[in-house]
Amino acid sequence: MSRDKPGDGARPTMADVARELGVAKITVSRALSNHSTVKESTRALIRETAERMGYRLNVSARNLRQQRTRTIAVVIEMTPSHERLMSEPYPLLLLGGILQQLTAAGQNMVLTTIDLFSEAPPSADGVILLGQGVHDDAAAVIAATGLPYVVWGAAHGPPERIVVGSDNREGGRLAAEYLVGRGRRRLLFLGDAEHGEAEDRLNGFRDGLAGTDAAIIANIPCAFTVAAGREAVAPLLDGAAPGFDGIFASSDAIAMGAIEALRARGHDVPGAVSVVGFDDSPGAGLFSPPLTSIRQDWGVGGELLAEKVLDLVAGKAVDSRAMPVELIVRES
Repeated sequence: MSRDKPGDGARPTMADVARELGVAKITVSRALSNHSTVKESTRALIRETAERMGYRLNVSARNLRQQRTRTIAVVIEMTPSHERLMSEPYPLLLLGGILQQLTAAGQNMVLTTIDLFSEAPPSADGVILLGQGVHDDAAAVIAATGLPYVVWGAAHGPPERIVVGSDNREGGRLAAEYLVGRGRRRLLFLGDAEHGEAEDRLNGFRDGLAGTDAAIIANIPCAFTVAAGREAVAPLLDGAAPGFDGIFASSDAIAMGAIEALRARGHDVPGAVSVVGFDDSPGAGLFSPPLTSIRQDWGVGGELLAEKVLDLVAGKAVDSRAMPVELIVRES
């Protein structure tokens, strides 16, 4: 017998379908977007159940065939917290670029989060997703709408997906080259490689170390926050001297946290340990010591995201874009 059905007249949500079948909401999303990670028999069952319940995630897409809304939905994958605020450079600088381009094109922007979008997608002509999520989960939710969409992140999904992002692998290679050039040989990588961008940064870091006598002695997963950077490094600082002499952090926030942990234990940066971050966020040059970082241009990235989603809505051919990165050398 059906469980937790929506009330009379209410449009069923993805969560309702998931409860009906006793599966996770992301499984429903993947099944409705024909994702290969869900067995065909399960996909068929979910599609049949969704149809029986009257669920249509792509209601907006069907309606928009008749009339454009002149609106683009911008969906943020990250969950805001006290450690990672929506007002930080990411995603704020990306949003600035997006809004500038959409405004110039006479388009509206509606801003939401992936959880709210999956429950009640707004009426829009297309979608910009900021962040793919772990194992591409967020991108699967957006793909299930049937709307044209572009993603800020790494090109790890299906080949037809349009992705705008930085050349993360090259950034990792530049970080390795810099640390090796400073004589650093025992290196840490800090970041969650379950995210496509961090995975590319780690792989590029490995590329840059190939053929040298330097090595990654620890790959420590952590969130993209200052607190996570502190917590990742602190357990390694019990001895009189750290067992590593270089760090590549997959974000500036992580790098700053790692430096705070080192200095709190009396270890000089860059005397004892050199640190490279990623982003070249506005605070990197103001930090003490000023942070060496891999620069990516979020403002230009936002403009490209808006330009490409509008081209998709207009039925034009669109390609993914990996933007160049640059090593900004400071004191760390």
